[in-house]
Amino acid sequence: MDTLQAILLGILQGITEFLPVSSSGHLQIAKELLGVELSDNVTFDVTLHAATVLSTIVVMWREIWKLLSGLFSRTFNDEQAYVLKILLSMIPAGVVGVLFADRIEALFASLPFVGFMLLLTAALLTFAYRARPREKREISYRDAFLIGCAQAVATLPGLSRSGSTIATGLLLGNRKEEVAHFSFLMVIPVILGKMLLDILSGDMAAMSVGAVPLAAGFVSAFTVGALACRFMIDIVKRGKLIWFAWYCAAAGIISIVGSLL
Repeated sequence: MDTLQAILLGILQGITEFLPVSSSGHLQIAKELLGVELSDNVTFDVTLHAATVLSTIVVMWREIWKLLSGLFSRTFNDEQAYVLKILLSMIPAGVVGVLFADRIEALFASLPFVGFMLLLTAALLTFAYRARPREKREISYRDAFLIGCAQAVATLPGLSRSGSTIATGLLLGNRKEEVAHFSFLMVIPVILGKMLLDILSGDMAAMSVGAVPLAAGFVSAFTVGALACRFMIDIVKRGKLIWFAWYCAAAGIISIVGSLL
């Protein structure tokens, strides 16, 4: 992998990690176009995810600081309740990761499957856009778990994590801004946990990407990710998810047709 390829993949990761268009699906398509086998280098994959996690922390540092400040209070408060909801949302993803990781990994090689999942993402975003449920004051424990279930299903390549979690939260009747914030905060411990497992597995020892491409990929993913995170929160507030539904539908059709040619 050269530096230009690393920058392009970093930009792609930074954009698609937050926009509801599936980062895994787009990276799989990018591998086909660039001839880069990203799954062969866990180090590069972990580096890109570390960059987008850092961009989330930078953009949402006020919310994170507020949660951390209230976490160690002796009396049960809203911040502790919110952290419990995040932990509850992690359970489904943890179960899926432990039991079905190998089977899900095998699906990444199937471009038609990625295409069909992009079409499913488009359908979810369309339902969320059309739905007009009542807006709840805050995300409940039940809703947090159901949003977590959506996140677990979204480990499938082509099914957008942010799209699935935000759409689920909106369909459950939660406020747009609240759902967007919860969706981006809940993924931080999940990605950090996945990164830790990758490091402990020893797969990172076999690094075939040089230091310069690795750094270039990190910087591009972080920079673009910070911009995309801010942009996505604003988009959810305005209720413009239908734009991404049309895009995912087009990308899904192109992926399916392209794989058949």
